[in-house]
Amino acid sequence: MAPSLNAAALSRLLGPWNRGAGPAYRELADVVRLLILDGRVPLETALPSERALSAALGVSRTTVTAAYTSLREQGFLSSGQGSRGRTRIPDLNPFGPAIFGPAKAKEAGGTGQGWTGAGAMSAPGLAAPEGILDLAYSALPASGELVHRAFAAALTELPALLPGFGYDAIGLLPLRQAIADRYTAAGVPTHAGQVMVTSGAQHALTIVLRTLADRQDRVLVEHPSYPNALDAIRAARCRPVPVAFAHGGWDLPALETALAQQRPKLAYMVPDFHNPTGMAMPDAQRRRLVRAAAAAGTVLVADETLRELNLDGVATTPLAGFSPHVVTIGSLSKSHWGGLRTGWIRASEAMIGRLAAARTTVDLGGPVMEQLAAAHLVRALDEPLPARLATLRTNRAALLELLRGHLPDWQTPVPAGGLSVWCRLPAPSSTALTVLAPEFGIRLAAGPRFGIGGAFERFLRVPFTLPPEQLETSVLALRAAQDKLNAAPQLRRTLTTAPAVAIA
Repeated sequence: MAPSLNAAALSRLLGPWNRGAGPAYRELADVVRLLILDGRVPLETALPSERALSAALGVSRTTVTAAYTSLREQGFLSSGQGSRGRTRIPDLNPFGPAIFGPAKAKEAGGTGQGWTGAGAMSAPGLAAPEGILDLAYSALPASGELVHRAFAAALTELPALLPGFGYDAIGLLPLRQAIADRYTAAGVPTHAGQVMVTSGAQHALTIVLRTLADRQDRVLVEHPSYPNALDAIRAARCRPVPVAFAHGGWDLPALETALAQQRPKLAYMVPDFHNPTGMAMPDAQRRRLVRAAAAAGTVLVADETLRELNLDGVATTPLAGFSPHVVTIGSLSKSHWGGLRTGWIRASEAMIGRLAAARTTVDLGGPVMEQLAAAHLVRALDEPLPARLATLRTNRAALLELLRGHLPDWQTPVPAGGLSVWCRLPAPSSTALTVLAPEFGIRLAAGPRFGIGGAFERFLRVPFTLPPEQLETSVLALRAAQDKLNAAPQLRRTLTTAPAVAIA
């Protein structure tokens, strides 16, 4: 059954949406659109009826009707039975009327055929590719030939496994052994019994939370942190304990204090090319962190999904190298392709047993073909990396040059690894830029999605996973969106006060 949202629930999500900075229907439509784009209102969700929502919000039904009509024109709401349309993402044609309708295209300063915005960005300078450029995702396309070759090899190996039942909560031995060998080569002796294969890193974290944490347990997190991890922590009904970064890195005294005082059940950390900042934690800090966690009785969960994307050759030891009690999460999503949906957990053998027992209440194991292919990819992990890292270095340099040239008032620290730049904006306008972004042909992840309680309005994560020519289009679009905000301070205030999304 498709999900639906009642008027009271939508009213809570909307928060103080009506700031009086423009027509009420437009403010309502803008905030609902942001909720859809940020994922707080899932796709294919039926919105409340016009009558019910107008009563819940204390506004006229005409206001709600006009807001719903605007959302339908923009393509964010289907034409359902009566007034209960379902949320959707439009098939966006950048800079044209399909994004916000002819009226909004004219408000933006354009004609509906191509946008010419406030601040002298012209349509030729913002030539759009097919579709919309998605900067909300920080991921690479597949290492195509290698992935194809791995699946071809897996197909020849599959017949030998067909007589079996096909269920394995821990994972196929060849893949677990290949993963174990990678850890051993990195200086962390590991055997296959210490590895569980999962359907990606997010699945791995969900299993860890389900096994080791109860409702209302505290989970320490870096602040900012990976939005999907925050999502998993909240879905487990745990309480995230955020610890902010110091200038230029981890604040070890603050982490030690939080561990000692809060005594969280778990600490979720991304020490290797942290998402979204791209920083790497020095080994000396890793030792201190492990000692502090042990003293607090906290299980350290290290997400190493980005560890292989070491752009500057930073030398670090995996966190598990400092303690046998560290639980490590890994994945092929960033190094090879997110579509593989192959991840893993590395822990003590006893812990793997506990995790496997908890997993069987959710699923009975991963698909066999994918695991056979993944075993080939893990064993040949070094083959695609040099070329991928070289491409990422080129893209990183291009993005930084573009940002510094077109948005010189943005602070753009150079990440040591990973896939994105964590930009500091000159004003708290991250959500406002995210709301406007589709109007200019790009999709963004607002800074508050990486934090708790609406933090990080002055930050925006910009990936460098696209080729340089698309990065140029993206940065020009960002400049155009900022120009529009600069030309209309009232618009900035209206959009920035929309409810910020802390998770994604």
